[in-house]
Amino acid sequence: MESLNLNVRVDANDKKEFEQFCNRVGMNVSTAVNMFIKAVLREQKLPFEIRTNTFDETVYEKLKEAELEMTNHAQRYSKEEVLKSMNDIIG
Repeated sequence: MESLNLNVRVDANDKKEFEQFCNRVGMNVSTAVNMFIKAVLREQKLPFEIRTNTFDETVYEKLKEAELEMTNHAQRYSKEEVLKSMNDIIG
């Protein structure tokens, strides 16, 4: 099988820390990158989740506030009021 070089630009600090990590676990950077590539090809997905935390944290906090309000008040809300409030939060 033919081997080719793959050039990737990374932050200098990240490269140094990644090399140190690879050394600690007994492999070199080339082996680690090849393992990553093989995992992506085998699974047909990235081997980790990609998401933004800002949206999730904001929605989670608003839901916790709503839960607290619901437990502290006897008032009941209609489905329409709940949906409007959720749309206002998510915006």
